[in-house]
Amino acid sequence: MSKLKNIIKQLSDKDSQEIYNSLIICNAEKSAYLLKFLREKQYSDSRIMEELEINQNAFYTLRSRLNEKIEEYLLLQSENPRTDILKKVASIQDIFFTKNKSIIVATLKKLEKDLINYDISSELTIVYKYLKRLHANSPEKYYYSQLYNKHVAYMLALDKTEDLLADYFKTLESFFIQGIHYKNTQLDFLCNEINNVCNLYQSHRLYVYKSAVNIYHRLFIDDDYKKEKESIEDIFNKVNNILDTYKQDTTYYHLRTVFEFLCYEYCLQQKLHEQAEKHYHEVNDYTSALLSNYGFYTFSPLFLYSKIERNRSLNTLADLYEENQVLFLEFENDTHDVGCTLIYMTYRAVVCFFVDKYDEAAKWLNNLLNEHSIKKYPEALLDVKILLALQYCLLRDEELYNSLVSSLQRQVRILGKDELGHITLLIKIMKVSMNEIGKPRFSKISELVEQLKKIEPIGFSVLKMIKPDERFVQQLCAIH
Repeated sequence: MSKLKNIIKQLSDKDSQEIYNSLIICNAEKSAYLLKFLREKQYSDSRIMEELEINQNAFYTLRSRLNEKIEEYLLLQSENPRTDILKKVASIQDIFFTKNKSIIVATLKKLEKDLINYDISSELTIVYKYLKRLHANSPEKYYYSQLYNKHVAYMLALDKTEDLLADYFKTLESFFIQGIHYKNTQLDFLCNEINNVCNLYQSHRLYVYKSAVNIYHRLFIDDDYKKEKESIEDIFNKVNNILDTYKQDTTYYHLRTVFEFLCYEYCLQQKLHEQAEKHYHEVNDYTSALLSNYGFYTFSPLFLYSKIERNRSLNTLADLYEENQVLFLEFENDTHDVGCTLIYMTYRAVVCFFVDKYDEAAKWLNNLLNEHSIKKYPEALLDVKILLALQYCLLRDEELYNSLVSSLQRQVRILGKDELGHITLLIKIMKVSMNEIGKPRFSKISELVEQLKKIEPIGFSVLKMIKPDERFVQQLCAIH
């Protein structure tokens, strides 16, 4: 919300009025009034909802739509120098055949300067190709040939870095789902490889890319990685300076969300809760996009776990259910991205569980099992099934519960009990819940839950979302 307020405050009077008028013309009066309130009044969110006569969900939707309208307007109004440069590069061929040499060279030299400034490597090779051709009969041909070769190599390095980034986070996602320890794995190799490639060139773009992986690696994989070279705070400061310098760079504009997410996780680890809240709200509005579009630059599903932990600490887990109805209204899940799909659909089911909507939770989990192939991750499959069995237990659907638990027990025997202690304990807890009544049930479940608390979940696990706490015990003891 603070980001939207800041954008609105920075609008000129003319821009603000034009956006307001366009909203009124489109019959979006409430969005128009929200714009007025945020720009001219110091109302709290609750006061604005009261004035507009809307509930929290409608208010959230209204904010998102207003933000989209403002972004669309600013995009249409802005004269993007980057776009202008690319248009000029596209016209080089025409200039080459219609202008004299001195004009062509001057034009190309100006384009060279602009392209270097914006770090647009692919178009820079075109400029050097023509400069090399224009100087075919002079000693400068060698100079431009070298620049051409250098920037072709740089362009390939940029492509390789982007590929390595994607490999790093897809590997991390695979390790997470399988419960593989991160340290001393392929992740270290990929992280080193990214840094080696990026360090070949003085490039702000390569610095931003390697920073995305370096920060994540130090936060979640190896906190000593390159610690002696740059602190995480210094990396954030340098990246923010780059993003501020190149505000009209489309890639940088979107990568801000990645660094807001990383900054949120960093603040959590440092127990900077007030700062963490600020970054949380900046990221939360873009949760849907973060999951669907940013998987090549960070491990975005982690944010769903952070959302649960945050709301648990604030005792507002129930709020997530209503929020999800709006937050994921236009979310398009990539069914080929098994890891993100697994975590997202489990998250939706768990949030239903938090508000005692066990039927809806079971529907999410059955859709996950029936429509998506997760059989190649047997441990994750068991976690999904044990969560589904928990819903059947709470629904008192004995037929479905017994069938699923029998299947789970067979699979636990095949895979080995040592690695699946939480599955075995959860089965025992549910059996007590189904078969005992009164005080014996409460004491037995409480005793088993204490054992469950001692298990440290690795990677994808139902225990990372559902905490075996007093509320969990009450849910299992409340059924008859």
